[in-house]
Amino acid sequence: MTEKGIGGVGGEGKEELSVDERYTQWKSLVPILYDWLANHNLVWPSLSCRWGPLLEQATYKSRQRLYLSEQTDGSVPNTLVVANVEVVKPRVAAAEHISQFNEEARSPFVRKYKTIIHPGEVNRIRELPQNSNIVATHTDSPEVLVWDVESQPNRHAVLGTTDSRPDLILTGHQDNAEFALAMCSADPLILSGGKDKSVVLWSIHDHISTLATDPGSTKSPGSTGSNIKPIPKAGEVNDGPQEIPSIRPRGIFKGHEDTVEDVQFCPSSAQEFCSVGDDSCLILWDARTGFTPAVKVEKAHDADLHCVDWNPHDKNLILTGSADNSVHMFDRRNLSSGGVGSPVYKFKGHDAAVLCVQWSPHSKSVFGSAAEDGILNIWDYEKVGKVHGTGGETAENYPPGLFFRHAGHRDKVVDFHWNAIDPWTIVSVSDDCGSTAGGGTLQIWRIIDLLYRPEQEVLAELEKFKSHLVTCSS
Repeated sequence: MTEKGIGGVGGEGKEELSVDERYTQWKSLVPILYDWLANHNLVWPSLSCRWGPLLEQATYKSRQRLYLSEQTDGSVPNTLVVANVEVVKPRVAAAEHISQFNEEARSPFVRKYKTIIHPGEVNRIRELPQNSNIVATHTDSPEVLVWDVESQPNRHAVLGTTDSRPDLILTGHQDNAEFALAMCSADPLILSGGKDKSVVLWSIHDHISTLATDPGSTKSPGSTGSNIKPIPKAGEVNDGPQEIPSIRPRGIFKGHEDTVEDVQFCPSSAQEFCSVGDDSCLILWDARTGFTPAVKVEKAHDADLHCVDWNPHDKNLILTGSADNSVHMFDRRNLSSGGVGSPVYKFKGHDAAVLCVQWSPHSKSVFGSAAEDGILNIWDYEKVGKVHGTGGETAENYPPGLFFRHAGHRDKVVDFHWNAIDPWTIVSVSDDCGSTAGGGTLQIWRIIDLLYRPEQEVLAELEKFKSHLVTCSS
């Protein structure tokens, strides 16, 4: 792969370009850099975007759920949006078509399916791996809200309408918990962090088992069995004073000295997880050994930590993103030196605070990072130290390990999510209030495969193409 994959906005002159110049340059390169791209203008900013379940497979495209938040100005309610997205399959879209989009228009590939009136703005959305129709949301409150999006009725977001009723409320935080939220892939567990400096763990099983238990019988192991009532049917959501089911946590873990900003489960264990916070610490926890840190890494960065992710292919590798504009990669076998964080590598390719990091679900060495500079970088740590580039380019022109830079957003990229079903396909959202008249931008995009396939494979394909042209001309 060559450094042309960077997207035409890397290199020594990157800082000299204005936002509009960078965007114009990026748009001119869209047919070269992308296999497919859909640009969707949002009326309101979205702070979170997540892929939902696959709905339908067809010859040239698939249909998939997408979860979004709408953060309004109060003139209409805040909402959790369930959309249907048509994802065009690889090598189907014509190059000239993917670049012909209007920045102020809605994409025909994205259609709103259902609106849920959310009590407060939606700061974070996470789907349950065991059933991606179940999502949890964070808002500006101590509770975590759980929704069965299929059973929730579609609502009209008009001023004065009542909030939709969540299917379950998770209690246990003593102060607002706004962003740190994670789901476990091994068991239906939910993890949260908040301003109370705590990491809180719940099990959905505690709700299900209590519903299935007679009032006089023994509760299931681990269940606190709080005042759980049957979930009201969808048609009863706003009728009457039914009590919303709630559960208490299985554990409250204390060790941070400031707000917990992000949490993540170890992909191979339901008992191990990690957290990062405004105290610049990365903490590893093990629920089997108690409610205090298993390992605490002081000064994991030189500033607040905003995000963390655990490699789904290698349980030893953890990514952290910070307000110091960098991404650090840690090996859990050697996390610190002299009490200070000792990352395996520091990735420096952003000009502002890193807001989101996520490993690729399909490649063990590839990850993405999004930041307040409006850039979403794609990295490959296996390429650190390797010299790439053609035509006189050198590795010094680009941050080591960076091989693609998505510059389609003109303001801070607040969230993105790799598509686990469709490799190399990403959804990303930006808050464009500061730079455009719009509320935000949603983009769904797939890098052209020439940029990430093995070089010898690409060269062999080009040779076949060349010989075909020679045959045709003769």
